[in-house]
Amino acid sequence: MRTKLFRAPHKYIQSENCLLSFCEETKELGDKFLFICSRSANRTMRPLAEQSFEEAGSKATRHYEVFGGVSSLGEIAKFRKMVQDEGINVIVGSGGGSAIDTAKATAYYEHLPVVIVPTVCATDAACTGLSVLYNDDHTFNSYIFYPKNPDVVMVDSGIIAKAPVKFLVSGMGDALGTYFEARVCSSNDSPSLENGGIMRSAMALCECCYETLLQYGLQAKIACENNLVTPPLDAIIEANTYLSGVGADNGGLCVSHSVYNGLTALDELKVDHGDCVAYGTLAQLILEAAPKDEYEEVLDFCKEVGLPTTLEDLGITDPSRIMIAAEKATVEGESIHNMPGDVTAEQLCSAMLAVDAYSKQYFA
Repeated sequence: MRTKLFRAPHKYIQSENCLLSFCEETKELGDKFLFICSRSANRTMRPLAEQSFEEAGSKATRHYEVFGGVSSLGEIAKFRKMVQDEGINVIVGSGGGSAIDTAKATAYYEHLPVVIVPTVCATDAACTGLSVLYNDDHTFNSYIFYPKNPDVVMVDSGIIAKAPVKFLVSGMGDALGTYFEARVCSSNDSPSLENGGIMRSAMALCECCYETLLQYGLQAKIACENNLVTPPLDAIIEANTYLSGVGADNGGLCVSHSVYNGLTALDELKVDHGDCVAYGTLAQLILEAAPKDEYEEVLDFCKEVGLPTTLEDLGITDPSRIMIAAEKATVEGESIHNMPGDVTAEQLCSAMLAVDAYSKQYFA
């Protein structure tokens, strides 16, 4: 039996306009901030953060830099040099998963605290103690695991409500895999992402994540489409960001995320990380021979909120290409090997094709 452990961000803050307290919530971390921002974050987050510094009369220095779009090795090296040249002592990552992962990696290598301010809820990267790294040609490189989770996570619901709804939906896809992947890891005594045994508290978060998606997913999507901050939207923001992020960290990964890593090998792929994870969750349930009612509950949820249920939804029109993704998803070290009895590329390929066939018949 593995030694059990549990980790989470030191501080998590979520509300509409919470960024107006950014200076107050981060002042103990340092006084020379480097903001690694997506273009949209530079536009939406920066004015609120600046207002918080100005209202507090802070003399902290702030450098805002727009990153290149992917958490690549080259981008991380660029920001590390900037930290060294400018004497930065606090890193802030703001935007989507790639900006956040870039900031976490930069802070880790430079031994600095990191503050995360997601401006979309497309992934659970904000709360996790890891980054997904890519090569400079944007192909998947590796995961990097950190000794701690982010120091502060601040999620302004007003910014999320004004972001394109496709990001919220993709985040629901990423969160959808949380419970099912953790369930397999827990039953199989596979390690969490923190390389420990899985605690009951972690599974409780994962279950709450799934229940929140089912209960509030559609209402949250409609609220976001209309740029409205509502309790259902707040619930889904929490599910996508905290419940999924802390749940995945402490619950482990399995087929769902390996499917995403495999699908990145296909040039025709037209959807985001969470969309692939949702499809991977359906494939995992096929491999588990999940009960019909459970499978169709997940399938109905995907259809209801607009997550992929067929290969065509992913942008894949040639089914023979799936074997390429399956082979990449089953390489040594992938989380798919947390499945009991293991999974071969051929088995995964069949499961992914079966999802497509089942969905076409079910929704016909």
